[in-house]
Amino acid sequence: MATGWEEARRVLADPVFSRARAVGRAPGAHRRETFLIDMDPPDHQRIRRLVVPAFTHRRVQRLAPRVDGLARDLVAAMAAAGPPADLVRDLALPLPITVIGELLGVPPQDRDRFQGWSDAFLSSTAYSREEIEAAHAHLDGYLSELIAARRDEPSDDLLSELVRARDEDGGLTEPELVNLGVGLLVAGYETTANQLTNFVFTLLTRRDLWDRLVAAPALLPTAVDELLRCVPLGTETGMPRVAVRDVELGGVLVRAGETVYAARPLANKDATVFDDPERIVLDRPENPHMAFGHGIHHCLGAHLARLELGASLGALIARLPSARIGVPRAELQWKTGLSVRGLHALPLTWEDDTR
Repeated sequence: MATGWEEARRVLADPVFSRARAVGRAPGAHRRETFLIDMDPPDHQRIRRLVVPAFTHRRVQRLAPRVDGLARDLVAAMAAAGPPADLVRDLALPLPITVIGELLGVPPQDRDRFQGWSDAFLSSTAYSREEIEAAHAHLDGYLSELIAARRDEPSDDLLSELVRARDEDGGLTEPELVNLGVGLLVAGYETTANQLTNFVFTLLTRRDLWDRLVAAPALLPTAVDELLRCVPLGTETGMPRVAVRDVELGGVLVRAGETVYAARPLANKDATVFDDPERIVLDRPENPHMAFGHGIHHCLGAHLARLELGASLGALIARLPSARIGVPRAELQWKTGLSVRGLHALPLTWEDDTR
């Protein structure tokens, strides 16, 4: 296990540590080799280049007015309904599923169908092998139907672009196309939904941090990155790698065939890189965290996630500055048995004058 920042970065970036050879080695893993996250070069670059243009910083910034407006509308609806509200139901889930749905071209009426499937998709121990395989089959079947619809009636969404890449350029196989769509859909909303909930929980249980953001919303960009550094999304150490040859790592000999984990949450607290690493510093000036990974598997949606998290937090502190958790902390129920951590619900209340 690589726990230092330098060592973790090397595991994530050096091709001597293979993702493809590690498929199936993680506890509870039921992944297939055609997922992008499980590929090594050259297949990884061949497929990734098809979707990178949709997630560049410039392309994502074009989405900013839509994401900001959606966040404000959802928080305004919470405020209008009055307390209590559930952050998960009312903001954390609907915002990212709407955004990734519009980006991919998923019809609005279909977007509520994915939560149960994606929970099983991300299972480590919460679901049986049969339930996980059934969820895979449901997601594969749905994406196959959506791909067929885009072949009949192309649109200007990302899925239509990928279908054209498959049919006209031969850039990927049909299973790769289906799995790429599944991966983008699940990762595009489950990760942001859970992390937004984790962020709000963290800020509201450390009230000085919430109050500072309310007083200084210009801190949001650095605050988002600092929360990404300090609040891990995963419940474990991420995707394993396998050494393809003997290699020295941090003074330790890793032999060919041995499994290595890059413990990013620990690396993000490396005191040789981050001053006062255990403290959340909302205006931390330099923040080379690895919350989105590093190397060729650096998260495609990093720019979009930052946009969604910042817009959501900004809308909340502007409209509901007195927000607080509406139940005793002991009553909150955390998800278990999944590869992501988060709350099933986060009840909020606030003062009447903020409606």
